[in-house]
Amino acid sequence: MSLDLIKTGTYLTIHLTVGFTVAYLMTGSLALAGGIALVEPVINAVAFFFHEQAWKKIQARPPRADARQWIRGQAAFA
Repeated sequence: MSLDLIKTGTYLTIHLTVGFTVAYLMTGSLALAGGIALVEPVINAVAFFFHEQAWKKIQARPPRADARQWIRGQAAFA
């Protein structure tokens, strides 16, 4: 199993717990809190997975020529 899927699963668990607790404290209803806790975090976890994939692609790109100067501390100030 990929690390991204494991991270997504643990993130989902935390998010479900927090979402349920907050929704229950605000509504006092187990059914409503359960519904909120299932819908919103599941959608958010899917978005998080794709967010991680996008960042991997960004990090895999070679830096632009002007970015290399900043990384090495060689930026010229006019």
